[in-house]
Amino acid sequence: MNRRIQLAVIVVSYNVRDLLRRCLHSLMQAARSGADSLDVQIIVVDNASSDGSAEMVTSEFPQVHLIASQENLGFTRANNLALQKLGFSTEEERGEEKRGEEKRVERKEKSAFPAPSSSHSSFFLNAAPPPAKPDYVLLLNPDAEVTNNALPRLVSFLEQTPHAAVCGAELRYSDGSFQHGAFRFPGLFQVLFDLFPPLGVPGGYRLLNSRLNGRYPTTWWSRGEPFPVDFVLGAAMLVRGAAIDAVGGLDEGYWMYCEEMDWCWRFRRAGWSIYALPNARVIHHEAQSSRQRRWESQVHLWRSRFRFYAKYRSDFPPGTLAMIRLLVRAGMAWEARRLERRFAAGELDGIALAKGLAALDAISHIEAF
Repeated sequence: MNRRIQLAVIVVSYNVRDLLRRCLHSLMQAARSGADSLDVQIIVVDNASSDGSAEMVTSEFPQVHLIASQENLGFTRANNLALQKLGFSTEEERGEEKRGEEKRVERKEKSAFPAPSSSHSSFFLNAAPPPAKPDYVLLLNPDAEVTNNALPRLVSFLEQTPHAAVCGAELRYSDGSFQHGAFRFPGLFQVLFDLFPPLGVPGGYRLLNSRLNGRYPTTWWSRGEPFPVDFVLGAAMLVRGAAIDAVGGLDEGYWMYCEEMDWCWRFRRAGWSIYALPNARVIHHEAQSSRQRRWESQVHLWRSRFRFYAKYRSDFPPGTLAMIRLLVRAGMAWEARRLERRFAAGELDGIALAKGLAALDAISHIEAF
């Protein structure tokens, strides 16, 4: 790589100040490691954190572009806000036929968890120069830490693979163990295993890590060679700027969850490829923000899943969406009985039971047309 390559890193954060600090330190170190070929700019979008995250970024990382939102925008809108600041149009490119199909994707929810409003206000806090439109954009979770060689390896791969829109890093848990970071597009078996995991069943672990559950073999990762995948996790996802220009930004109909899957679906429809890149390692502490609101996160997860299946229903076998609805309602009923048993056994208090049952009821009544 002879020319200077422009890389922007977007980190969307919510109440994970200490992890965000570690994330930014790792980025600074990685940027220094790739300084011979990469110009790295970092944007943090803080989703109205109450733990001093924005203040920490301002005081400790003045070179970072900080967007402090006055409300929680969710993962998708916050990333799009940063993409807009970088000069990208985030309007989804699609034909009139697809636009008509999108209008039929609606949700009528009997829910204690309404979707967030669409309005927001935000502002830059740090005095760093305005961000410039980059060649590549890395979406990185605040609970992730990049290793020194991860950024150059990811960028170098896309530089050498012009038909690829996206490449994903090799994710590792905090203890260094392997974490799946790339998946096949979902089918009925993945929904079934998610609702009724075959734990304790002979061969159950192998099923959960099999093709039926959307996993790629761990041996593919251990070979160390890039391989094509359906989609990668947004925890560490490098995207070509030209591909964003071609298909638009993330679909803001997903408040959080499934947005990277939708994006990769659209990239592939437009003729681009998606790859996983072993040995470009990122430590991912996983779901630290969503754990703060477990049941609310579950409702958002299933809203997003139903939106995905409804949006692309013509690409799935007939009856798939109806079958998923039956499976989800059965799964929520099964989980409700499990919560009631735990309450009867004294393992849950009444407040925890009520929150859980309200979320399960909300998920059962999500509708997509």
